[in-house]
Parts: sequence; structure tokens; C-alpha cells
Amino acid sequence: MKKLLLLLGSHAIVGLLGFAAGIYVLPILIAPPPPPDAMLEAVAQQARYTAEFRRDLKGSDAFHWGEGTIAISDDAISLRGELAPGPDYRLYLSPTFVETEGEFLDRKNDMVQVGEVKTFENFVVALPPSIDPTAFNSVVIWCESFGEFITAAKYR
Repeated sequence: MKKLLLLLGSHAIVGLLGFAAGIYVLPILIAPPPPPDAMLEAVAQQARYTAEFRRDLKGSDAFHWGEGTIAISDDAISLRGELAPGPDYRLYLSPTFVETEGEFLDRKNDMVQVGEVKTFENFVVALPPSIDPTAFNSVVIWCESFGEFITAAKYR
């Protein structure tokens, strides 16, 4: 009986580890290719604002981070850099800089969701005409599925 419980327990642990690894690896496997350099350069050339994602924010950790240069033009937001892989990332514009999950949740109603981020090395997200980036001062990447803060940058 003891051997059976030990066997079931070890299989359950391995199954859970496999499931967790799948959640982490699946977004990497299904991610589209990063945008071409020419597309990133076009957004950068038209940028009204730039900012930097840094790994050392309070709310970032080994599994939730971003680094690189953000460019904000009138019609797109781009990143030349990297994000930690994960599912269901969303890009928000915020009127105040946030750097933790709690700060994000406290201020989420004041933010506007711009769109989905589907690549982890470089991205371009179209900025809908109804969103005015001058009404905000920060870009935030948030994981909707798990309610996790990934990174943020203040651009003005």
C-alpha cells in the first residue's frame, strides 16, 4: 500500500511538472515570427516617444520580465528587445507608471488595452485611432490568463 501511494504521488508530481512546462513552452512553440527589422525601423522613425523596458522592476522576476526599447508612434507601438515567454500577453497604456501587480490592478480601470502581444523577441502592435498616446505616460505588458505583471516603461 505504501509503495502504491509513493508511486501515485511521484506520478502526480511528474504530471504536474509536465503540465507546468507545457504552459511555459507552448506559447514559445506557437509564437509567430518576430516582425521584420524594416517594420520596427518604420515605427522607430515615426516615434513620438521612446522608453526602455528593464528587468529590474519591483514586479519583475526570473519568469516575468522585459528588456529593450519601446517606440510609440501615432499608429503603432514597437519593442526592439525581448519579453519573458508566456501566454496571453496584452499591451496597455497607463496614465501613471506602475511596476507591480498590485499597482496594475489598482489602476487598471484608468488604463486602455491596446492589443495582444504574440511575439517575445520584438513586436509591433497597431495603435487604434481612438487611442491617443499623449493621454498616457507609460506602457505596460500584462499576462491576462494568470494576472501577472510582466514589465512597464515610462515614456513621458
